[in-house]
Amino acid sequence: MIAFLESLHPVVGALLATMFTWALTAVGASVSLVRAQMSRKLLDGMLGFAAGVMLAASYWSLLAPAIEMAETRGGVGWVPAALGFLGGAAFLRLADALVPHLHPSLSENVADGPASELRPAVLMVLAVTLHNIPEGLAVGVAFGAANGGAGVAGIETASVAGAAALALGIGIQNFPEGMAVALPLRRAGLSPWASFMWGQFSAVVEIIAGVLGAALVMQVASVLPYALAFAAGAMVFVVAEDLIPEAQSQGNTDIATIGVILGFTVMMVLDVAFG
Repeated sequence: MIAFLESLHPVVGALLATMFTWALTAVGASVSLVRAQMSRKLLDGMLGFAAGVMLAASYWSLLAPAIEMAETRGGVGWVPAALGFLGGAAFLRLADALVPHLHPSLSENVADGPASELRPAVLMVLAVTLHNIPEGLAVGVAFGAANGGAGVAGIETASVAGAAALALGIGIQNFPEGMAVALPLRRAGLSPWASFMWGQFSAVVEIIAGVLGAALVMQVASVLPYALAFAAGAMVFVVAEDLIPEAQSQGNTDIATIGVILGFTVMMVLDVAFG
């Protein structure tokens, strides 16, 4: 599989990888076709797992390569990493403030952003769509950095294997995210099919962001460290602002924390062993 991905243009690799992450979101959303709710403890554990995956991916797949790239080019490694990281978090904070959205929850709906007359279902999908952008961007930038398997400036951490491991980890954590948006929609009164369609649609933006991210860094190699760190900052923002608070909102703190630890470990193993 890695050899096949290495034979592809990085933009095509990013397209296929983000289609995979979208597909696992759709699988998670398909749970709404057969049931309207699930065990809250199980969901909180899975959301914690997703948070752990994103935290580990933010360092091993994004920040570490960004620092190494900057140092290889004779710069100060932490400068682009810090600037890009802060930029990614600021971007999502600004988007949160400007785009009306509704955080999905099985217990309550927390509105955010400017006031809007859009239907709650649309606002809920907007929230998840907004937070899926950095995931797609991370995969796309990773494939662009790999540059078809040759690496950038001989940097080992920029490899197709590492990009594939990142896509696998994000895909795994997209499964509970698909459920987290589709099940509340089902509980809100939407039909099973409508809940599924809205749930899977929230991840389509990952494909768009992935392709654009890969294309950008292929054209402008100098932005690579900043782009990698930008995706990391946006992902950590999602974890801190959404996933962990939601996973612990019903008092299942221990279960959610165990999920974070397991998710972090799985992503770390994937990246270190295969990246």
